[in-house]
Amino acid sequence: MGYSAALSRPRPSPISRAVVFHVFVLVWFSSHVVLAAEHPDYADALAKSLHFFQGQRSGRLPPDQAVTWRSDSATSDGSAANVDLSGGYYDGGDNVKFGFPMAFTATMLSWSIIEYGGRMQGRVHDARAAVRWATDYLLKAATATPGTLYVGVGDADADHHCWERPEDMDTPRTVYSVSASAPGSDVAGETAAALAAASVVFKAADPAYSRRLVAAAKDVMTFAWQHQGKYSDHVGGGVSNYYPSYSGYTDELLWGSAWLLWATKNTSYLADVISLGANDGVDMFSWDNKLAGARILLSRRALLNGDKRLDAFTRQAEDFICRVLPKSASPSSSTPYTPGGLMHRSDNANLQYVASASFLLTTYAKYMAGSKRTFSCQNLPVTHKTLRALAKQQVDYVLGANPLGMSYMVGYGARWPRRIHHRASSMPSEAAHPARIGCQEGFDTYLYAPGDNPNVLAGAVIGGPDQNDAFPDDRTDYARSEPTTYTSAPLVGCLAYFAGSYKNK
Repeated sequence: MGYSAALSRPRPSPISRAVVFHVFVLVWFSSHVVLAAEHPDYADALAKSLHFFQGQRSGRLPPDQAVTWRSDSATSDGSAANVDLSGGYYDGGDNVKFGFPMAFTATMLSWSIIEYGGRMQGRVHDARAAVRWATDYLLKAATATPGTLYVGVGDADADHHCWERPEDMDTPRTVYSVSASAPGSDVAGETAAALAAASVVFKAADPAYSRRLVAAAKDVMTFAWQHQGKYSDHVGGGVSNYYPSYSGYTDELLWGSAWLLWATKNTSYLADVISLGANDGVDMFSWDNKLAGARILLSRRALLNGDKRLDAFTRQAEDFICRVLPKSASPSSSTPYTPGGLMHRSDNANLQYVASASFLLTTYAKYMAGSKRTFSCQNLPVTHKTLRALAKQQVDYVLGANPLGMSYMVGYGARWPRRIHHRASSMPSEAAHPARIGCQEGFDTYLYAPGDNPNVLAGAVIGGPDQNDAFPDDRTDYARSEPTTYTSAPLVGCLAYFAGSYKNK
């Protein structure tokens, strides 16, 4: 076709462009998905994902503990600083409590309940319990010492030189904190977000607890604003090697303020979020970078409550979505996909990015449907159905609709990882092996052992396959075989939504 002919060709109407686009999306999905005979059992996956958090518990376990191969551990955490910091979660397959990703875990579990608790089919009690195990700890961390926020327990470097059960650990339980002289606006802003979001979850279920949470959230947020700085610039013990704040702290100031705006309805927080603006483009959402999540959260108020002052955040939320849709659906996409159709953001713990993006897609689709909104990625129209289809395809891939037919959730489906990178799962329980297992003994006997893990950590979602959809199921490959709480937390919301939408007979 000549240049002049191309210019004179009639432009398709918006309706015809939408039809072409949806056909395009369906072709992309059908060519990248291993189609299952029926939908996954999302309700079963939801139950297992909530079960996983019990396997990550630190502290004295309750009588109704369902993961019975775990026992009490780290019950004297905080004693090095003369405070009680027992409880909370180990972040993944080690025995350290990192406050930054733990707070993000709590925030995302709370957001999952707020949006999809009505679809949890009787599991909302388990979901609230998962939140509370984190927020009970975060309340202590935020209120034990005035002017101090405790942000971690356990020497991470020492811990990673051992392979031992949490019940046996004898590495230093060093306590780490931020303060006016050693600021950490990022971890403080995330902690405030977690406490504020949880206050919404418990507002009706436990009003007194909700009031405690929101009061602490306000104080921690004030601290974040007044003493600005990156926590990983001031906290030692290897924290900066494991969870440094790559994105800085402006995103957490926005995130924490957005959650306090929801929890309190105080317009001073609205002024704060507007003052922070919505400028940087992002194509991922994680324990480190909260910009996409904050923008979609603020879009809720813009779209469902008609608050035009937040329209800039809606535009930025949609820019994020255009960056994560596949190239066939969005010319501005910057997200790689595997041949099997999985988003691939990183070679290390990739499924955390898949889970968090899928949650945002599912949730923004809800806001779009509620406000009858559509938008375009350049010239291609996007509807709420577009977002839900992609989120479902990503979740289904995690649950086994992929080239290997492998579920990346432990205990779900016919084929799942048997040798996950997880100390407690890979070693016999105290009941099976009462004698202590030493720091170095665990490496040769258990980490490098060829057999399956003796304890099944049902619901754990691991790092996942590589960019070519390959997965070795190798316990030593922490990048692909380690589960984390912050991978599972946003997935809870997705699973709850789909459990309510696709009920297996």
